[in-house]
Amino acid sequence: MGRAHEVRAASMAKTNLAKSKLYSKYGKLIYMEARNGWELDGNLKLKALVERAKKEQVPADVIKRNIDKAKGGSNESYLSCRYEAFGPAGSTFIIDCLTDNSNRTISSLKGAFGKCGCHLGSSGSVTYTYDYQGILSLTGMDEEEVFETIAMAEIEVIDVYSEDGEVVIVSKPSDQSAVKDALTAVKPDLEFDQDEVAWFPKDQVTLSDEDIEKVVRFMGLLGENDDVTNVYHNIANMPEEE
Repeated sequence: MGRAHEVRAASMAKTNLAKSKLYSKYGKLIYMEARNGWELDGNLKLKALVERAKKEQVPADVIKRNIDKAKGGSNESYLSCRYEAFGPAGSTFIIDCLTDNSNRTISSLKGAFGKCGCHLGSSGSVTYTYDYQGILSLTGMDEEEVFETIAMAEIEVIDVYSEDGEVVIVSKPSDQSAVKDALTAVKPDLEFDQDEVAWFPKDQVTLSDEDIEKVVRFMGLLGENDDVTNVYHNIANMPEEE
């Protein structure tokens, strides 16, 4: 069938692998959170998680299956782990994992570190250079409307600003759901283009082509690890995933 078929097949395999990992990630997260209460209206963290999963096109069956598993009292359990790492030329990483075997996870991560010129840091050695914040972005309301709505709800946010035609709201993670509820109470059909709680670097670094190659390889190895759920970095010129 020739080289063209091989390239297409490899691309499809990569896409399928990415989808499988995405479904596995959300399956674990939803299952673990649903153990704290599976009614969406009573568990705002689960509700937000399900909304994010739907936005990333995780099938409804994956969501329902893992909520049902929590309802059924499954003994399956995952430990939430966070690792902090240093890469070339001042690059840093925060790696979140959900695992049923922490020894396997750290062994796998150390293998990836060794292949790509990165090394594990101690707890707190990287996170202090990041801000942990909730970010919402939307169209359909202007900056003044958003600010007034949040103020009327007596919610204190970190910042509200306009960027590229969208209004962006930065809040404490604990206030993320309250901000969304206040805005959708005014406009029920409001959609959020960005809706996440994440680590954001206070400063970024720009790497050389040689160092970018090392980091891309490192990120690829992390992407193949089923225990890894999120990776945050401070690299300004990281290539976008294909």
